[in-house]
Amino acid sequence: MDQRSYNQFCATARTLDIVGERWTLLLVRELLTGPKRFGDLQHSLRGLGTGLLAARMKHLEREGLVRKIVLPAPARTPAYALTEAGEELGPAVLALARWGMKWAMGERKEGEAFQAGWAVLALRVGFEPEAAVGLRAVYEFRVSDEVFHARVDDGTIETMHGPAQRPDVVIEMDDDVLVDMGAGRGTLGDAIKRGAARAFGDLEALGRLHGLFRFPRPEARMGGQGAS
Repeated sequence: MDQRSYNQFCATARTLDIVGERWTLLLVRELLTGPKRFGDLQHSLRGLGTGLLAARMKHLEREGLVRKIVLPAPARTPAYALTEAGEELGPAVLALARWGMKWAMGERKEGEAFQAGWAVLALRVGFEPEAAVGLRAVYEFRVSDEVFHARVDDGTIETMHGPAQRPDVVIEMDDDVLVDMGAGRGTLGDAIKRGAARAFGDLEALGRLHGLFRFPRPEARMGGQGAS
């Protein structure tokens, strides 16, 4: 596959030469939450054909952003993981997500795919470090049939797919509640108050939950169709 170039001696242009093709940054997004098998990437990025996915992964390997690994037991299957250079795209991807929450989200469009697991990165975007000073707790989120968790440690956060070994707090909701939150139609606290979500566990950690995450409220771009 021919690689297009802006042909500019500029850091921004050079970066876009590497990650600016369609699907490429979404592949980085998927790998920011941990190694993924080829089939995992196909499942998360429906609409990305097998051939194009293979080509994109070869491109990312060639550019030094992705490397092949073998998952540990019991899986022991080939997978892809980010290199150090790939991991350093994390802040840029999170910044794009934060911008998108404010200026690009709004209502879910007909036919748009949605996976609750994408919230693993969203939790990092909305995390308020100042609200977590002195807090050490693990929060497990059960959204319909997906499970992920966040480990908060004195103002820092680590989020991962899958259940936690010993969660201090468990939050339960269905996909519709998470979609509403993404569209700016309420917060987790609102959902808990009206009974659309449940949270239970350690009382102190539960009490700190309300202030831990703050997400940008969707706004309309000039001439755009976003929520106001």
